[in-house]
Amino acid sequence: MKTIAPVLVLSLLAALSASADKAGESKAAAAKSEKPLKCLLVTGGCCHDYAFQSKALTLSSSAKADIDWTVVNKGGKGTTAQIDLYDDPKWAEKFDVVVHNECFANTKNPDYIRKIVNGHRGGTPAVVIHCAMHTYRAAGIDDWRQFLGVTSRKHEHQARYPVRTEKKDHPIMKGVPGDWVTPKDELYVIEKMWPNAIVLATSRSEKTQKAHPVFWVNEFEGARIFGTTYGHTTDTFSDPVFLNLLTRGILWSAGRL
Repeated sequence: MKTIAPVLVLSLLAALSASADKAGESKAAAAKSEKPLKCLLVTGGCCHDYAFQSKALTLSSSAKADIDWTVVNKGGKGTTAQIDLYDDPKWAEKFDVVVHNECFANTKNPDYIRKIVNGHRGGTPAVVIHCAMHTYRAAGIDDWRQFLGVTSRKHEHQARYPVRTEKKDHPIMKGVPGDWVTPKDELYVIEKMWPNAIVLATSRSEKTQKAHPVFWVNEFEGARIFGTTYGHTTDTFSDPVFLNLLTRGILWSAGRL
């Protein structure tokens, strides 16, 4: 499989976004609303090209829906961080959706983690991507895992994984090809699905042949959550099927799909 240079991908996404802004048709079809969605992207941490991922996500989603993005990346590139955004008890209230795409596996302060989770209690929706599932995995409390809808502490090797849709009637999964195979990515081992989570799609381990959830939705104390464990590589964030799923997940979580 040929890999498209990240700069070219972002140029194509920018052109797509500009075209959609002029025409307005894609946005009207994707999200009929009198005002744009206010979305917050929290990102940063180790192991991933978050600058590229942030541009790919914001450009591609804005080409399909009317979204006003705020991006926060203050965590550096390590495995620990405490972002001051969360010091405000009302940090999430002005946003329609919060996208968590961060990687801080060794942050384990329970008071800090509860500040984040408390922002979603009562209804602020979220989309959680890839290493967000391993963020705070060193913590002794389960608040974040319950919010995510899954518990995961490790992943398997990188490969191109076939994706099996389990809930074909779910609106997020509309248009996903039946033979979709991911670009090279990591398969996360899911230890537990929490009671309010529903699996949308799975991929099978090449080592154990066990099927693991890779896309799902969760209900957390009044908040809609959409999650995926894929999103490790720039190839995945260049894949139109994956990017479309993220946009549909954002719209669904906000009740606008």
